[in-house]
Amino acid sequence: MAIQKKYFHDHLVLLLLSITAFLALAVSIFVLVKLGTGHSNGYIVQCRDCSNPNAINRFTSGGVGGLLGFIAYAILILVASTALSVRAYNVHRQLALVILSLGVLLLILTVIISNALLMLR
Repeated sequence: MAIQKKYFHDHLVLLLLSITAFLALAVSIFVLVKLGTGHSNGYIVQCRDCSNPNAINRFTSGGVGGLLGFIAYAILILVASTALSVRAYNVHRQLALVILSLGVLLLILTVIISNALLMLR
């Protein structure tokens, strides 16, 4: 119990947790807003070999379920990075900070990729 109290009183940990929660919320809201703006089918859910403009079948279309996976992924990253960093804080503070920082990086990449796929439709 004392470890969790120290964990939640650490200013850098709270900053990284706030950034992670904000990014997860931003991904969720962004994807839901983009999905609610009109199109009901024909979303691009995969882009294979996007650097080659002459590639055949480089875009894979799908339904809303593939894009709702971004919301589930963002929530999973939020929960997993928080739980792992709480447990790692017992071992070493810097390890917990690295885990939270990697969670922030994953959520930033999620925002970029979901934005790219939703703009291509």
